[in-house]
Amino acid sequence: MMAMGGAQQVWQEDDYPWLAEEKAAIRDWVLTRGKPYYGVCLGHQLLASALGGEVGPAGTKEIGILDVALNGEGRAHPFLSALPDALSWLQWHTAEVHKAPPGARVLASSRDCPIQAIALGTHALGTQFHAEASLASLESWAERPDYLAALEAECGPEGYGRLLADARTRMPAIAAHARRLFENFLATAGLARSAPRPAAGKRSTA
Repeated sequence: MMAMGGAQQVWQEDDYPWLAEEKAAIRDWVLTRGKPYYGVCLGHQLLASALGGEVGPAGTKEIGILDVALNGEGRAHPFLSALPDALSWLQWHTAEVHKAPPGARVLASSRDCPIQAIALGTHALGTQFHAEASLASLESWAERPDYLAALEAECGPEGYGRLLADARTRMPAIAAHARRLFENFLATAGLARSAPRPAAGKRSTA
């Protein structure tokens, strides 16, 4: 199961009744079934809320490409294997996990957000940052008036231009780190595909 970002907040169940259903589904999937889960931003917060953690308004909104640091748990966890201790990721959130759920390990933090990544065992991962973001996805925001208006409200009239310029410089490294993170998740959660076997009578040249 993958749960991505969104404009909703985890506590807005009266406005978005499906949030309660999604939390129940996450709880069953992760706790009861022990199945692989990856949540990004809102999906990270839903994981924490569904499993007994606490989510609320962020003390400081994080918008832009910002630094994230692995802690000792993060450096030791296979989800983040072979990643640098300090990385940069796209952030855009006004809420955050205030308390990790019971049994979860906090893997990373930023200056203004102490819980940037959590893991439940080796099958469930949540990241506040957007590892899925690409330069192409950020460039597509130029055609989203709602995104541009939100960025202007939060970061000023030149907010989008500054973000895009920063992304064009830093996205190659971010993309390499994202690929490693996704490969780690697939392997650790038991989802990685095995290499295809050569056909009978043929030898592999790999």
